[in-house]
Amino acid sequence: MIMLMTNTMFYLISIVVSLIVLLGIYLMSKVEKARLGNFISSLISVIAVVITLIYFDIFNSKEALIITCYGIIIGSFIGTFLALKVKMIQMPELVALFNGLGGAASAIIGIVTLYTSPQVFEFTTSVLAIIVGFVTLIGSLVAAGKLAKIIDGKPVVYKFHQSINIFCILILIAGLVLSGFSLIPNQYLTIYVIIISLFSLIFGYLFSIRVGGADMPITISLLNSLSGVAGAIAGMAINNVLLVSIGGIVGASGLVLTQIMCKAMNRSLVAILLSKGIITSQVKIDTNNSNNYSKNEDYSQKIAEAKKVVIVPGYGMALSQAQFLVKQLYDELIKLGKDVKFGIHPVAGRMPGHMNVLLAEAEINYEDLYDLEVINKQFKETDVVIVIGANDVINPAANTAVNTPIYQMPILNVSEARHIIICNYDTKPGYAGVDNPLYQDYEKVSLYLGDAKESLQKIIDEFLNY
Repeated sequence: MIMLMTNTMFYLISIVVSLIVLLGIYLMSKVEKARLGNFISSLISVIAVVITLIYFDIFNSKEALIITCYGIIIGSFIGTFLALKVKMIQMPELVALFNGLGGAASAIIGIVTLYTSPQVFEFTTSVLAIIVGFVTLIGSLVAAGKLAKIIDGKPVVYKFHQSINIFCILILIAGLVLSGFSLIPNQYLTIYVIIISLFSLIFGYLFSIRVGGADMPITISLLNSLSGVAGAIAGMAINNVLLVSIGGIVGASGLVLTQIMCKAMNRSLVAILLSKGIITSQVKIDTNNSNNYSKNEDYSQKIAEAKKVVIVPGYGMALSQAQFLVKQLYDELIKLGKDVKFGIHPVAGRMPGHMNVLLAEAEINYEDLYDLEVINKQFKETDVVIVIGANDVINPAANTAVNTPIYQMPILNVSEARHIIICNYDTKPGYAGVDNPLYQDYEKVSLYLGDAKESLQKIIDEFLNY
């Protein structure tokens, strides 16, 4: 038999656990201590689960303990399977899926709590947990579907889209008001739960389906924040101060990251969520003339003569899993005594930190990774920029193409370098749907079209034989 934990003990332990979680997050922001921070956060999460089981007297209930053990075993099996099978390129959609599962768990807690005759506060917070949880669930599933290309990545706007959204919001607000005044008779509770859940799911779908692929990093950050908020609200519903605290930390950190990502794109969160779809680019590229791709093919000479080189990775590198060839090119350039840096845009890829994770996987020195503000000051002194599968984040049209999704978005100013080698699959617009004028700069730009991995291999072979 395990002794019950008093409220005072639980509150004190919750404070300590929360502080350790904050310590883990802090350490993860430091490159050299990120692994330690991740380990501490994982370990304290397990401890938090055990503390919760003890506080709610699960170990002294045979039935509850059996259910808990089955849940832990099944969850551990699924987690281990995903850790072994999911490729790094699939990590963005996996993160989105996990956000959704967190929302679903909070919604389930809210539904179960409603059937235990709670007081007004618990009832209202349970309803709020259902709303935020299901919005997070369906929004995350849509985001994962778009990232996995199961759903078209373009923004989708239906007829009366905004009107339906507003109607859903009004219904959900009315449901909250009814719960606050205890106006839900027990015989209608199931109908009430179905209505609240249904309109939450509809709203979550409508708000996420209109967000385009270019905005997915921000959407994932927002959904991560919502999963934490849902958890915190669920904690209020069941009087679990530890869940409230940890959920609040996740919600706040996700919101901070969302704001950082919005700043990186120079767009407001409202503008992103109310996207009207891809707007036709104001810059037109002639892709019919094959001679466009035979200009400036002396890239081997350019690389050989360069003293300062900046490598700019993008989603194309992730898609072709070319980070290990990037590492090989990086090593060869370093051997020749060249100054090699990486220019990382905050929204490159499909989730925050996507490029950093891939380059770390290839064991590239983190000290050579520079963010946008720092690397932009160095492009004018750079001899060669090698772009690997990046488009929107280097597109100069962001400075001129008014009324396009990337207008006034801070970009990597690769156009200021002396020469640019672009390894992209083709010259079609990126996720934002805006043509890139760099493809027309035949004097300064060398195009190497095709799969990024194959292109890099050819460049490395030809460079080494130069």
